[in-house]
Amino acid sequence: MQVIEYSAVLFFVVPLAILLINILLPKQLAEKFSIYLAGIAAVTQIAASAAGFLLLSAYRLHEYEFSLFCDTTNAGSVRFAVNTFSLVILFCIGLVSLASILVANRTVDKKRAGYVNLLMMLMLGMNGMVVVTDLFSLYVFLEIVGISSFVLIAMFKSDTGLEGAFKYLVMSVLASIMILTGLSFIFMQTGSLQYAHVMGMNLLEGQSSPQLMLIYTAMILMIAGFGIKTGAVPFHSWLPDAHQSANTAISVLLSGIVIKVAGIYGFIILTGLFSKLPAVNMTLAIMGTISIIIGALFALRQNHFKRIVAYSSVSQMGYILLGLSADSILGLLGAIVHVFNHATFKSTLFTNAAAVHEQTGTYDIDEMGGLEKKMPVTGFSSLAAFMSTAGIPPFAGFWSKLLIIMALWNSGLQLFAAIALFASIFTAAYFLRLQKKVFFGKLLSKFAGLTEIGGSIKFVQIMLTVVTIATGLFFPFALLYLRGIGIL
Repeated sequence: MQVIEYSAVLFFVVPLAILLINILLPKQLAEKFSIYLAGIAAVTQIAASAAGFLLLSAYRLHEYEFSLFCDTTNAGSVRFAVNTFSLVILFCIGLVSLASILVANRTVDKKRAGYVNLLMMLMLGMNGMVVVTDLFSLYVFLEIVGISSFVLIAMFKSDTGLEGAFKYLVMSVLASIMILTGLSFIFMQTGSLQYAHVMGMNLLEGQSSPQLMLIYTAMILMIAGFGIKTGAVPFHSWLPDAHQSANTAISVLLSGIVIKVAGIYGFIILTGLFSKLPAVNMTLAIMGTISIIIGALFALRQNHFKRIVAYSSVSQMGYILLGLSADSILGLLGAIVHVFNHATFKSTLFTNAAAVHEQTGTYDIDEMGGLEKKMPVTGFSSLAAFMSTAGIPPFAGFWSKLLIIMALWNSGLQLFAAIALFASIFTAAYFLRLQKKVFFGKLLSKFAGLTEIGGSIKFVQIMLTVVTIATGLFFPFALLYLRGIGIL
């Protein structure tokens, strides 16, 4: 059992160690070696989360509780926990961080040490959110994620970067105020913010009208706060601007994992703790449906590569919210799998945006065309990511969307299931438009001397495409495995 604890502790120790080493190194050495140190942290996280998943399965456990500083049996000790689903998210954090680091190796020339320091803080914040066992600690680590993301967007001090960072800061502060106020109201009713304590209480039973009003107000505030962090409609306005203005390595982080840990994971906790409040699930279903449709329609109107992919994230977050709204283990599984799939195919698309920009000097899809002839790896990886996003078999996105639709249908939400199914047409429409304008058609004469991107960006494209295809092909075996260990 100690092996599980040692692997879990790495989620805190490694980012902190890399951060301290990077700070203590002389500036020139830090600029030179920080990217490699960050890569070690990301690879270690991938290995630790995979090892934790296998160890939990070997011991036939779904959750393991541990403490950094003292025995978890001691009163007052700080407790953390990892479970089967949280380890998948921790794996995604490592994978997306590695992709961002490799993209940054090409796109970030200056302030590399600063980028790595902020990335380590971001990883620490996201890891903390996923392993804590009380709502207040969740909020504390959420703030670390928010501050790190804000500085990452603004750190290169371009006009657009500062504008996007300011919008993110304003919306993030508003979300934090809502979430903290909601937590205060919950604490007033329960006397504790520990997950186990809150989950064991029926907040609606034996309450007076003012107390019920306080509980529902807390839910509204927390749903709105996490909705902002997720970038779900109608709280999505900051997301495309932040993605467009940030360095593409930062965009990979924001869309690939930050909005899912800072927002979606908050919703996972809410639906787990307050499943006896039907209004929560219906709100998520409505918010998810609107996000799917509005995000896709806005994506159809964009000509900026990164804005199309950003609005696609708004739409795809809607599917995850729908999965959570089903209030079933099948819906939760579909949501978690879509978190993983979205982390891979959305990171691929932003990496492709970086590749295209590095080779052509533009993000405007109207100025491109026929690039698959010169950039076949980028073209194929974009096609694979698009087909996964649209839920076309046998790519990975098909399975997560299928699980979500099945969960909705089994929960009596047939209308939402039908909308989720047919909304994939919109996804196909905006990505076919992007694929046609960027990669298909006649090659423009100005790109006659264009060559395929190389180095670390090409490696990321191949790595993530392999993950997307392999997940799609082998996912039925993963379902059998999950059934065998008792999750399904």
